[in-house]
Amino acid sequence: MTLANLNEVLTEVVAARRAVGAFNVIQIEHAEALVAAAEQTGLPVVLQISENAAKYHGALAPIALATKAAAQASSAQCVLHLDHAVSESLVDEALQLGFTSIMFDGSQLDDETNRSVTKQVAQRCHAAGVGIEAELGEVGGKDGVHAPGVRTDPDDAARFVADTGVDALAVAVGSSHAMTDRTAALDIQLIGRIRAAVPVPLVLHGSSGVPDDGIVAAVKAGMVKVNIATHLNNVFTQTLREYLEANPKVVDTRKYLGASRSAVQEETARLLELLALR
Repeated sequence: MTLANLNEVLTEVVAARRAVGAFNVIQIEHAEALVAAAEQTGLPVVLQISENAAKYHGALAPIALATKAAAQASSAQCVLHLDHAVSESLVDEALQLGFTSIMFDGSQLDDETNRSVTKQVAQRCHAAGVGIEAELGEVGGKDGVHAPGVRTDPDDAARFVADTGVDALAVAVGSSHAMTDRTAALDIQLIGRIRAAVPVPLVLHGSSGVPDDGIVAAVKAGMVKVNIATHLNNVFTQTLREYLEANPKVVDTRKYLGASRSAVQEETARLLELLALR
């Protein structure tokens, strides 16, 4: 199947009053698990490759092309998404590689520069027929907008979208990146206020730290794309540990990586169903 465009998927889920799950790919096992979960549930999925993952592999192309191949061989709607790109050259490379969605992260720039650069990147993405997500100020785990007590202002968010022309906006409503326990409390009323003020779909980053009921409430309040990474890494790693403890003589990496891949597929399918409010 041809890769899905994120804007088209977001339009579909907004009309259906649900959300789409966006999950990070680090190894090829992640990509295979996420695609299989999308096929299992019949729901779209966003396959996210971060700038940090590209650095881990030494380049963007190897993991991107492997993920793209898995997606194109699937019957599921799969979006190939560059996540938290701070390098404009990496954005340009992703567009050349056939990514169907870009998240440009100018949050570490001063506000005026962030708006100006994000606008320029948005224009390049739109010229390539690709949607762009952006972030107003830093999102959690980086001592920024998602730090305790910090929240996105609805009016400022609306101005940012108008100034930059982005297609989706990540906002700070109480979640934080890299949480390993699911204890984050979201400001559901604020999500509704931002949703009313901002004309583009809203994105929840740091959702690994949000319990199931909080995620459902966020979707009902207006979140349209929900990013989950650390939670699935926990599932992957815990399964791997348990497999090796139970099978100490195993040295075939396919055995324990395969077990972890299956566990991630199962949990991703559950999360996709949760976000679809089924």
